[in-house]
Amino acid sequence: MKKEIITINGLPGSGKSSTADFVAKELGFKRFSSGDFMRKIATDMGISLNELSVMAEIDHSIDLKIDEEVKKAGEMDNIVIDSRLAFHWIPTSFKVYLDLPPEIAKQRILSNLKVNKLRQESEHSTDAEEICQKITRRLESEKKRYMDYYGVDHTDKNNFDLVIDTNENNLHQVAHLVVEEYKKWIKE
Repeated sequence: MKKEIITINGLPGSGKSSTADFVAKELGFKRFSSGDFMRKIATDMGISLNELSVMAEIDHSIDLKIDEEVKKAGEMDNIVIDSRLAFHWIPTSFKVYLDLPPEIAKQRILSNLKVNKLRQESEHSTDAEEICQKITRRLESEKKRYMDYYGVDHTDKNNFDLVIDTNENNLHQVAHLVVEEYKKWIKE
């Protein structure tokens, strides 16, 4: 049975958070971000997001803590969840993947750093090349962990109901596509 939940995954900088915010507002849904939750954990520990990812490679309890929060959010209805693994934990959700070339992602993240205090505290950098390297390392770390722990490739686009290239569509177009396709999906 389908749940009135939209799960949004994608590469760092692809617009998961912004899209989730717009979609939640448009539909009157609640919103949960596992990335924000993970950033808060890193900030509380006084380490960068990349350092937390490296720790998570040997300390499975970090991912378990995040997974439990995602699963808890998935018990609700009328919620948009931006998370790497929510599509896996909530298979009855409408699953969206946002795609974006890494070179564009780094510029978006750099721009976001100027206004996003939580990201500033968790990235520990303002250099575009360093950010790109961190993004690549974090993505590789997550991909390895999720495959090792759960046998899941969170970047495999075949896992999703909708895949959108956020370089080809602006934020409003992306959010509109998600809402439009979700409404079709939920009626099927």
